[in-house]
Amino acid sequence: MTSSVKSTALESDPSLDGAAPGLVQRFVRAMPVYGLVVLTVALALLFSVLLPQSFPTLFNLRAILSDKSVIALLALAATIPMITGKIDLTVGYGIVLWHILAISLQTRYGLPWPLAVAIVLACAAAFGVVNGLLVELAQIDSFIATLGTGTVIYAVALWHSGGRQVVGDLPDGFVAIAGGNFLGLPIGAFYVLAVAVALWLVTEFTPLGRALYVIGANPKAAQLNGISVRRHVLGAFVASGLLSGFAGVLLASRLQIGQASVGLEFLLPALVGAFLGSTTIRPGRVNVWGTLVGVAILAIGISGIQQFGGAFFVEPLFNGLTLLVSIGIAGWAQQRRNLSIKRRIAERQLAADAAPHSPAAEDAASP
Repeated sequence: MTSSVKSTALESDPSLDGAAPGLVQRFVRAMPVYGLVVLTVALALLFSVLLPQSFPTLFNLRAILSDKSVIALLALAATIPMITGKIDLTVGYGIVLWHILAISLQTRYGLPWPLAVAIVLACAAAFGVVNGLLVELAQIDSFIATLGTGTVIYAVALWHSGGRQVVGDLPDGFVAIAGGNFLGLPIGAFYVLAVAVALWLVTEFTPLGRALYVIGANPKAAQLNGISVRRHVLGAFVASGLLSGFAGVLLASRLQIGQASVGLEFLLPALVGAFLGSTTIRPGRVNVWGTLVGVAILAIGISGIQQFGGAFFVEPLFNGLTLLVSIGIAGWAQQRRNLSIKRRIAERQLAADAAPHSPAAEDAASP
């Protein structure tokens, strides 16, 4: 399930890829890296030209940032276990319970909103521990384990809410978590930016991040090099759960209503964003900025299609097709690069075998 997102599957290796002196060759090599970024910009320009009255407006930008901030946080949450080669489906199931719990703790039990938020985050982190233990101690495949625990947590959400909406007066401080603005933009976008920068710094510039990527590339090699695979994978699931819990709090603050029918529609876009992220910026390597680009292209594409009058089923159709295309592109690019590397290794081997029999080598060997 996770073999398509090996940590370093498509990263360039100058010693094997060879030089790219031609403009066409450079363009071909740059497309897997920046192709999705270019496509995102192209889609934005296309819809801006076709829908000049509605798409390229500050109102539309605010709407996209407000609506997609929760999905972006869930996509970043899913990215963390993916770096280690695991999948966490509870990012979509868990947000159902977390946003209901954030509201019910205040409206039913009268807890102050900071305490309610703290309890939600603690529960989400604890659920991450459960997922990590099932995957590492019980050795259950991460897809199966998180599908099972996600279904359980969704059932708990249904039981807790009784299948009805959870409503009530919420304090202004809690509503302001998602309702505020900063520099004229929704505050949720800045939460996403802060989380993305923090994850980028950790994953790219710290030993912890390098250890996570090594585990994702080859857990046995990581174990032989003294990296505690179990501890790191467990920590990845805890971080994923904590971030999905925060996304639930943000969703509760924005909707101000808790209901079990809200949340599951975030699962597929979050996973699509993370998978798309593995095809850009650092192709073949799950990465933070690639994930945000993946979420951006989904947000722009769906917004533009809906403004054209797309039917209600357009969004899930677009998400599903984009997921299939992104994984297909990643697999095709990986096969192309593997063939190129094998060819260059064979050429080097032939050159090495021919070198001892060259006239220059024979002259050097003669007394």
